[in-house]
Amino acid sequence: MDAGGTVTAQLRNGQGFKGAPLSWFDRRNRRVEQMLGDDVAPITGRPGDIPALSVPADGDGLMVLVHESTATLLTYDGWDKVVQFVEHKNFPWFFARHAERGLPEEGVKEVYTRYSKALVGVGGAAGADHAAGLAVEFVALNNPYVDPPADGMRVRLLYQGAPLPDAQVEVYEKAAGEVTVTKLRTGEDGEVVVPIVPGHSYLLDHVVLREPDPDTEHAAEAMWESLWASMTFAVPAD
Repeated sequence: MDAGGTVTAQLRNGQGFKGAPLSWFDRRNRRVEQMLGDDVAPITGRPGDIPALSVPADGDGLMVLVHESTATLLTYDGWDKVVQFVEHKNFPWFFARHAERGLPEEGVKEVYTRYSKALVGVGGAAGADHAAGLAVEFVALNNPYVDPPADGMRVRLLYQGAPLPDAQVEVYEKAAGEVTVTKLRTGEDGEVVVPIVPGHSYLLDHVVLREPDPDTEHAAEAMWESLWASMTFAVPAD
């Protein structure tokens, strides 16, 4: 987009480019920022705003929108829902550990937090993504608006600041209203190469599942804690 305009972004309750748009409410957002080069600025909204984010594009370069939600507690509607989630997100160790901890199969409670980044090209769109210090996050190693590589988009997955190896990454690719899903795995360096096509949009997704951190809100009520990392970007058409 041209410099001097306004970048708008939706917060959605869902995944894979689907989900109801959420209006802005302070209680849902722990950290919301824009990064443009070395400049980092907080983003604020007005209660009820949809789209939730509206940011002046005053600079020129690669703008990175960063969002960390507040923690939310949920109760699974039956053990079958737990099984579906665990198998979908590929946690083969879960069932043995759940039993070892003496946890029931009914009323499973989980606390979750979302950590999202969106790459937006403004003006010439030059620049690079970098780690934002989120608990779990994707870091783009290429700028898709300036140097989309023919052999794929390189992305590094970080957990607590360190590369996360052998981790499942779901790639949602959107074109002409249709969404396809591919599952990849990071290498020993926490990196993955995402095949990209000009004119398509992408959403990357990874989930960390762990025993609740005592410092997390609702941790005392939860059996498990999940941390959801996502990154969205588009590849310009030829």
